Amino acid sequence: MKVHEYQAKELLKKYGVPVPNGKIAASVDEATTIARELLKPTGTADSVVIKAQIHAGGRGKGGGIRLAKSVEEAMAAAQAVLGMQLVTPQTGPVGRKVKKVLVEEGTAIAKEHYLAITLDRARGRLAVISSAEGGMEIEEVAKRSHEKIVRTWIDPAVGLQSYQARGLGFGLGLPVTAVNAFVKCLRGLHKAYMEADCSLLEINPLVLTKGGSLIALDAKVTFDDSGLFRHPEIEAWRDLDEEDPVEMEAKEVGLNYVSLQGTIGCMVNGAGLAMATMDIIKLCGGEPANFLDVGGGATTEQVTSAFKIILRDPKVRAILINIFGGIMKCDVIADGIIAAAKELQMRVPVVVRLQGTNAEEGRRRLAGSGLPLIPVDGFAQAAQRVVDVAKGNG
Repeated sequence: MKVHEYQAKELLKKYGVPVPNGKIAASVDEATTIARELLKPTGTADSVVIKAQIHAGGRGKGGGIRLAKSVEEAMAAAQAVLGMQLVTPQTGPVGRKVKKVLVEEGTAIAKEHYLAITLDRARGRLAVISSAEGGMEIEEVAKRSHEKIVRTWIDPAVGLQSYQARGLGFGLGLPVTAVNAFVKCLRGLHKAYMEADCSLLEINPLVLTKGGSLIALDAKVTFDDSGLFRHPEIEAWRDLDEEDPVEMEAKEVGLNYVSLQGTIGCMVNGAGLAMATMDIIKLCGGEPANFLDVGGGATTEQVTSAFKIILRDPKVRAILINIFGGIMKCDVIADGIIAAAKELQMRVPVVVRLQGTNAEEGRRRLAGSGLPLIPVDGFAQAAQRVVDVAKGNG
C-alpha cells in the first residue's frame, strides 16, 4: 500500500526523523491560511512550498511543486495546483487529479542526498541505499554513474550497526557535525521500516541545510499489504482515489491483479507461472495487458470475475489462459471461462492451455461449449499463438 508524502512524513516524524513544518490542505482557502501561519511575520519561514499530493514521483517536473515567498504567491500556487490533472513520468499520459496539497516551510538547501531502505530478496536482508547526489535526477544518476549509488546490508540477527550508519554518513560527504544527526536519522528509518511493516522507505532528497542540519524534504513509503492487519491506523491512510479501481475490485474477490500497458490479457494460477507467462509473451513479440493470478484454490465465481476484469480492458486484443492444475482443478477453470463467456459478449480470441488435474475434463467441457476458444497444449506454442492472434495473424 502506498501513501501520500504528508502521511509518510507523519510516520518519519514519529520515529525522530526531521521533516519541514507543514500541513495538508484540500482547498485554496486552507492552503492560504497555512501559508499565512508559516510565513513571516507571523511565522518563521521566508518561503513556503505548495506540493501536490498524488501517488507518483516527478511532481516537480509536471508543475506540481511550487515555491511561494508571500501569501499572495501561495494563494496563486494553490489555485494552480489544486484540481490540476498532473502528468508526471510515473502517471502515464492521463495523469492524476490533485485533490490535496502539502503546504510546508521552504528550506535553505546546501546539498541534496538520497537515502532508502528496502528488502534485498536475493540476500534475504534489508538494503540501505544511499547517494551523495539526490533530487529529481536520481534515476539518471543510477544510469550514468552507478558507482555513486552505495549499498549496505543489515544483518537481521544484529540489526543496523552504528559503524555502518557512520560509514554511510561520511561516504555521503557530510560534515563531521552532521554525521551524528545522520546516524540518528538512519536508525529512525530502520526502526520505522521494521515496526510499520514497510516494503520501501525512501527519502529523496535528504538535504543538508545551509545551517548544517539534516531534513527529509520528501518521503515515500510503501507498506507490505500482508502486514496491514497489524496496523489499522496505517490502513486507514489508504486513498482509494489514488488506486486503480479495477485492481481494488480484483482484491475484493481474492484475485491478484495488476494492470499493464500491453494488448494480451493473462489469466494464470500461481505468481511464478504468471511471471513466466508474461516473460514468454514478451519473448514472442507481444506485450501483456495485465498480471492476474487467480491463486491455487480459485472458485468458479472467482474465475468468472477474473475473466470479466480482463475483458473490461479496451486494450486487450487476445487472452491467454494458462493453468497448471495442482490444487486448482482445470475443470473448475473451464466452468468459469464458460460462465463468463456466456454472460459477456465475446469480442476477443481466447487461447487456452490447461495442464494437470482434470485437464482432460476441462478441455472436454471447453470443446463442447460452442465458444470460439483456441486450445493449445504447449507453453511456448500457446504464447506464440496468442501473440499471433492479437496481431491479427491467427
